[in-house]
Amino acid sequence: MSTNQLSRGELIKMMALRLFFSVPVLMVMFFLPAGTFAYWQAWVYLAIILIPMLFVLFYFMKNNPKLLERRMKMREKESSQNLIVKFSTVFFLIAFILPGLDYRFGWSHVPLAIVVIAEIVVFLGYSVVFLVFKENSYASRVIEVEQGQKVISSGPYAIVRHPMYSGTVLMYILSPLALGSWWALIPALMIIPVIVARILNEENLLARDLPGYPEYMQKVRFRLIPGMW
Repeated sequence: MSTNQLSRGELIKMMALRLFFSVPVLMVMFFLPAGTFAYWQAWVYLAIILIPMLFVLFYFMKNNPKLLERRMKMREKESSQNLIVKFSTVFFLIAFILPGLDYRFGWSHVPLAIVVIAEIVVFLGYSVVFLVFKENSYASRVIEVEQGQKVISSGPYAIVRHPMYSGTVLMYILSPLALGSWWALIPALMIIPVIVARILNEENLLARDLPGYPEYMQKVRFRLIPGMW
């Protein structure tokens, strides 16, 4: 476990910098390909993502700042995970740039009802991730086992072994429809093999380094989707 714990001020500064850079990047990814700021689906999507995110950040800054510090880590220690992350970034960029181009050139038309349903599912996916963070303060962005870490088997972890990825998959796959694009579903669906590869690699590490995890795997059979896998 790292002894270089960030102070509250340092953590707030780090989070503010992340938001300062990530929000303009998202706006460029959406509105530059669309060629207009009148891309209403993108505005609604940004609101669905960013407004709850602010509430989540304030909640954990007050109740569990250590989790936020863990979430600030970006560099994977496992070389295989680094490869998976790099591979997934390509499809992430395509899946979020393509909807703007689709909007500009009118390649596809997603009915309003489907856009609204997709937006609701994206929000639900984010809610699942929030519940995971609430249940598991060791939910780091990178794959690692810290000193003193324990197996979590309550809350969403009683249903599937990797509920954070369940929420992430819901958000990621439905994002193209929330942004009004059928075509962007194609690269978005590539999140599935990427997540599968990440889970399999992560479970090897957890079974090796986290006491009690093999027993937890026997207790909770499904990794990502209840009743399926």
